Amino acid sequence: MVPSPEQLEAWRKQLDCSFAVVQAVLPDCLLEAARVLSPAGLQAYLDAARALGKMGRGPEPMLALLQEWPQAAQSAGEEVLTDVAALLHTMQKSPNSGAMAPLLQTLTAVARRLQGPDPLRHYLQTVREVMARTTVSLHGHHATFASPGLPVLLEQAPRLLGVLTVAGLARWADYGVRHYQHHPERQRDYFALQMPDSRAVLQRERHGTLLVDVERQLDLTLRALWQDNAPLHAYTTGLDEAPAPAPWTTFHTPGDSICLPDVYDTLHGVSGLDRYRVALAHLAGHRRWSQQLVADNLSPLQRLTVECLEDARIDHLLLRHYPGLRPLLLALHPRPLEGACDPTVVSCLRHRLAMLSRALLEPTHGYTDTALNDCVAAFHALLDGSESSTQAMQALALQHATRTRRQSDQLARVHFENTVVSYRDDNRHLWTFIEAGDEEDNFSETRPPAKAEVQGLPPRHYPEWDAASQSYRPDWVSVYEALHPSGDASRIDALLDQHAGLARQLQQLLDLLKPQNRVRIRYQENGSELDLDVAIRSLIDWRAGAQPDPRILMSHRTNDRSIAVLVLLDLSQSLNDTVPGTGQTRLALSQEAVALLAWAIDQLGDPFALAGFHSNTRHDVRYQHILGFGERWGDSAKARLAALQAAYSTRMGAAMRHAAHYLGAQTADKKLLLVLTDGRPSDVDVPDDQALVADTRQAVQELAQQGIHSHCISLDPQADAYVHDIFGHHATVVDRVEQLPERLTKLFLSLTR
Repeated sequence: MVPSPEQLEAWRKQLDCSFAVVQAVLPDCLLEAARVLSPAGLQAYLDAARALGKMGRGPEPMLALLQEWPQAAQSAGEEVLTDVAALLHTMQKSPNSGAMAPLLQTLTAVARRLQGPDPLRHYLQTVREVMARTTVSLHGHHATFASPGLPVLLEQAPRLLGVLTVAGLARWADYGVRHYQHHPERQRDYFALQMPDSRAVLQRERHGTLLVDVERQLDLTLRALWQDNAPLHAYTTGLDEAPAPAPWTTFHTPGDSICLPDVYDTLHGVSGLDRYRVALAHLAGHRRWSQQLVADNLSPLQRLTVECLEDARIDHLLLRHYPGLRPLLLALHPRPLEGACDPTVVSCLRHRLAMLSRALLEPTHGYTDTALNDCVAAFHALLDGSESSTQAMQALALQHATRTRRQSDQLARVHFENTVVSYRDDNRHLWTFIEAGDEEDNFSETRPPAKAEVQGLPPRHYPEWDAASQSYRPDWVSVYEALHPSGDASRIDALLDQHAGLARQLQQLLDLLKPQNRVRIRYQENGSELDLDVAIRSLIDWRAGAQPDPRILMSHRTNDRSIAVLVLLDLSQSLNDTVPGTGQTRLALSQEAVALLAWAIDQLGDPFALAGFHSNTRHDVRYQHILGFGERWGDSAKARLAALQAAYSTRMGAAMRHAAHYLGAQTADKKLLLVLTDGRPSDVDVPDDQALVADTRQAVQELAQQGIHSHCISLDPQADAYVHDIFGHHATVVDRVEQLPERLTKLFLSLTR
């Protein structure tokens, strides 16, 4: 309805507001409210605004409500104003009254994201819970203070709700409050997305398929199908209003890499994982078949045409090698309508190129444009039975661009609808510049910083336990695994010869533990063989008129040990220390002990694996395979054991979780993880001595829940102060390190007897 001047004046008097800044915009606000709100909703709006004006908190909250609520009500419903008013009343009576204005100023954007009363109510409840958890201890007394992160959270809420559900936002906010409740500056940084764990938790809560979850699959696909080992990097999408950049690769630069979005949602029926596969295949095709071109003498419009034809060539070569990709490419490629763009109003260059790209991919495209069809025919002629080349695509593109260009192509307004091919990259790799220009500068700005290449497989990401908040930091640790380099296997044979006497003593124990392969089970009614003694006795009973025993068969079962063992070696820097009185390092004694243990386990035939680890911050935990479960103890494993080197620190919890990944896959009845270490868990990026001790204790509990028994052998004379806190009674401290070879092997035999 359109209110009369008298009605507007009556509403103004009802508000009873003397703020000049409010009076200046009040007529427009009231007209907008009258247009979109019902009479009852309008009355509730006026009552809420009047109450805000009388709270003594200045004009900002009242002004924000007058300006924002009418539009918010259209998305969330008028009835939610009651919940908003209740939250504002609670804020006004708390130290968080300064957050009233940010709540209202972002309310329209939040409501537009949520589209409904229930989601908005859940959002308001999340705000209430964050606000309520603002108690700190000051000199033994509890005092409430304004939540330092709440205003930042409210300002970020529209962006966050673009990538999170309301439940995801609640979990993300809960993590920040629990971890930084007593650290105001860190809490603000967390809600401002300025901290690593803030971004890590955000990634875990995002909807869609996360690159971090499928990175290993994609990396192995790249290696297996394309023989390419370029590292995969993620770039952030969806946290601002700007369009997300396209994927890209930089294989002509020192920082060789492939960059993909951090998350893909399902699109046109294609899952996020399949979208990653298609984008990776397209980039891998460029890396194999594309050549660089000089860009200096080409206009931006000509370069777009070259990129269109080169992308189409790559797609055709992909389909030649992997025809199963065709349904995915067609589903993800837009199908522009012919004539949908008016060249007298906007630039239609992108529309024409999108039509051309679709026609090159789909033979039954149905487009009638003569120039388009001529270009399609020439394109297929170039690729008939060959791979063609980037240079050939450039020549064809320049011909087509000259034939089809229009004056309107220069217009600032561009037709973008149905022109974006989401799986294609930005083609920066195609171009080289003789003279540096804006394009080169822009490309380098968006390139991720190069980081040190880690040999081996891509990382696995593991959580880490935070004792202060009693919760996990998700995807906090990156574990890189690789096969350990080889050395001289004869060194291990020489070490074993030194312990020949001990080996003879152990052989007697091993003979007792060796499994008896077949055990006879007698007196069976169903079996595989006739038990002759019982059968004769039953025949005699039958002839004597007595009831014969029907259990005249027997069967056999295998009496094997069912034990799988993984020995995890701490390879931190301290193993280079010399053991007093021996002239040997702890590392050398560990090699002797593990070699003797491996020989003993090989005698028993138990499934056995051997690995080492060390760490250099949470971003670089190295896990080295020395002997795998599928290998036998032999020269290959001996050579790797002989080449062991010690360096860096001891992030034990992450290494144990990764070891459990392999040990848990074994089918044995008993799974034993032996950890050989010489110090407490620690790392250079963790100043608190107890932090990684708590995480390792949590890892031990996790493994126990998976049915994995952990036992620690510590070479640290001070280990009693912490090792039993981690492993309980399942720990052995070896005070005399020179006795390690004998102690370790006998300990294993006692644990698996």
